[in-house]
Amino acid sequence: MSTLRTNDDSWDIASSVGSTAVMVAAARAAESELPEPLISDPYARLLVDGVSGLSWQNLLEEDIIAKVADVDLEAAGLFRHMRNYQAVRTHFFDAFFVEAAEAGIRQVVILASGLDSRAYRLAWPAGTRVFEIDQPKVLEYKAARLTEHGVAPAAECIQVAMDLRFDWPKALKDAGFDPQQPTAWLAEGLLMYLPGEAQDRLFENVGELSAPGSRIAAETAGKQSMDRRAQMKERFEKLAETVGIERPDVDIAELVYDDPNRADVAEWLNAHGWTATALKSTDEMRRLGRWQETVPSGDNDDAFSTFVVAQR
Repeated sequence: MSTLRTNDDSWDIASSVGSTAVMVAAARAAESELPEPLISDPYARLLVDGVSGLSWQNLLEEDIIAKVADVDLEAAGLFRHMRNYQAVRTHFFDAFFVEAAEAGIRQVVILASGLDSRAYRLAWPAGTRVFEIDQPKVLEYKAARLTEHGVAPAAECIQVAMDLRFDWPKALKDAGFDPQQPTAWLAEGLLMYLPGEAQDRLFENVGELSAPGSRIAAETAGKQSMDRRAQMKERFEKLAETVGIERPDVDIAELVYDDPNRADVAEWLNAHGWTATALKSTDEMRRLGRWQETVPSGDNDDAFSTFVVAQR
């Protein structure tokens, strides 16, 4: 279980779970700036550069990775692996929304949206409404930063400032969500920050709000031993001292919940009125040519997430 989390903790974009959204956006920014990027997120760099005091901003940049490679080639491969994973994950869920829109769905909910910019960068059909749910300070930062730079959403974007551990269904409906309309839901970069019981409750709430024809996509929580995490943390600290790079401000291992009783997402959905399929993220990385063969041997397929898609 997490040692830094409490049942009523909160955060802004530069602290706790909120700061991990900066890491994810930094990975999207670094990927988008490669000569042949897998994804294009024109707003990721803008969102990352507005946050000060964090080390996530440059950790996955190619020049930093090159410095690491001079000292530890395997560690450099791990850094590229981290960036590649975020690119593949973004690519997969972008496609999920494109397919949902092509199927006629015009109501979208992004759970724990963080610095997700899909409401601004995807080509949404006319009449699409995108609801973003997250902590108030996280949503405030993103909206203010994009508005300040003249960036307007590509669909009607409705922010719902609510902690997902509380009565977010009521807040969502109060914001104009229509449970009678098919909805495309996304739980990306979320489930690992919830205990198993909270994960079940989240999907129960989603099910109660989902009309026939609704779809959901989710990234499951990967499994990595505590010993493995401790080894990687020690290795990175030594590397940081040698190369002169900043240590991450937050230890993600201290934020996530390693719940041995966590339900298998695809199995749970299939047992609760959905038809779900699961795809190992490692298989998708290999399919897209983004698997690093130099990844440390301890990072096997179980350490990575599974992408689950289901239809009501």
